[in-house]
Amino acid sequence: MANLPSSSAQRREIPLFKVGLPPPETLMPRLQEVLYSGQISEGAPVAEFEQRFGEWIGNPRCLSFYSGTAALHVALLLAGVKPGDDVVSTAMTAEPTNLAILHAGAVPRWADVDPANGNVTAASVAAAIMPRTRAILVVHYGGIPVPIVEINAVAARHGIPVIEDAAHALGASYDGQVLGGHSAFVMFSLQAIKHMTTVDGGMLACADAALLPQGRRLRWFGIDRQASRTEVDVAEVGFKYHMNNVNATIGLAQLDCIAPLLARHIENGRYLDTALQGIGGLELCRFEARAAPSYWFYTVMCDDAAGLSNHLTAHGIGNSKAHKRNDLHSVFAASRCELPGLDRFYPRMLHIPCGWWVDDEARAYMVDVLRRGW
Repeated sequence: MANLPSSSAQRREIPLFKVGLPPPETLMPRLQEVLYSGQISEGAPVAEFEQRFGEWIGNPRCLSFYSGTAALHVALLLAGVKPGDDVVSTAMTAEPTNLAILHAGAVPRWADVDPANGNVTAASVAAAIMPRTRAILVVHYGGIPVPIVEINAVAARHGIPVIEDAAHALGASYDGQVLGGHSAFVMFSLQAIKHMTTVDGGMLACADAALLPQGRRLRWFGIDRQASRTEVDVAEVGFKYHMNNVNATIGLAQLDCIAPLLARHIENGRYLDTALQGIGGLELCRFEARAAPSYWFYTVMCDDAAGLSNHLTAHGIGNSKAHKRNDLHSVFAASRCELPGLDRFYPRMLHIPCGWWVDDEARAYMVDVLRRGW
């Protein structure tokens, strides 16, 4: 049975995830203006959001989408992935990462993960490359950057583009550079509970500006929106993947407020990196010194993850594995293979809160609960 809260630390309710939006006085006037502007589909606010987001991550070549999954699908198409191709990926992620590969008609080929943090390694990526591999899709799990320089070096030797799924990693950096410019494509999720939300949405940062016109066509039925609608020729299958002005307006307001929220995630993560050291039975993620996480959630590891989860829940601390390892889903049966690193990581890991809503008192309470044992 989990220990009950002691009198020295009153029970608190600390959710694992929480939606973050700008204050009403910042957001609502802008929303009212766009909602009654007469143009709520894709227009000037979308273009402005792409520009400002690109400035923020240091890569001006950005395309917005109605979801991160749509952005990943288009990234795969821009990378040249076709039906029957293979894409190196990870099974330690949310399902949409790999469903986007199926949307492109390709097959995920699993790279194993480092049991110290759940990320793929350069060696595991290299081992997963096959003759039909056309792209490498990596996930910065929990906001911890993968060894992206080494992975890109592997990709370059094979002439294969890298797509980064940075859904968990807005604001993270590697080798002193904010994520968004290391690889051919970098996707950021703007879904409800991510670091920054536009209610739903995604952003794709590209290395090659020459691909932007095709990306814009693919997100709008294959149509060039700058051309006359009655004279344009649709030459490729496109989709209804564009962002609208309402979501973009929320995004613009978010950009004015996101810095302190992200800073709090990072401050809390670094606090836990130090405060949780030395707790018997608890192991913390290890990662390269060059990797600076943005801590979407905080991952701990324990041989009794179920007991730890019950203990945390009894004390009001949200916790979860968040995702089912994708290789266990029937839809990915064709991709199954031996993954000893993932076999070690998945049963032992558990995610706990470290977001902007975790104040000093809450994080101290979490540490106290963990130090009491389970």
